[in-house]
Amino acid sequence: MPQGDKSAYTDKQRRQAEHIEDSERKKGRSKEDAERIAWATVNKQDGGGKRSGSGRRKPGA
Repeated sequence: MPQGDKSAYTDKQRRQAEHIEDSERKKGRSKEDAERIAWATVNKQDGGGKRSGSGRRKPGA
């Protein structure tokens, strides 16, 4: 999967990123910064795109 490819994300993760991006844009951030922050937030919350097996456990579990 090439860097920047969002095909591995669920619909829910995409909606979350869109909502975060809109919120960041309202705060005055540029489109690029808002998108970067949105996907970084989704990655931090969910551990990245949909994957089976390792990498999907909650930290400390």
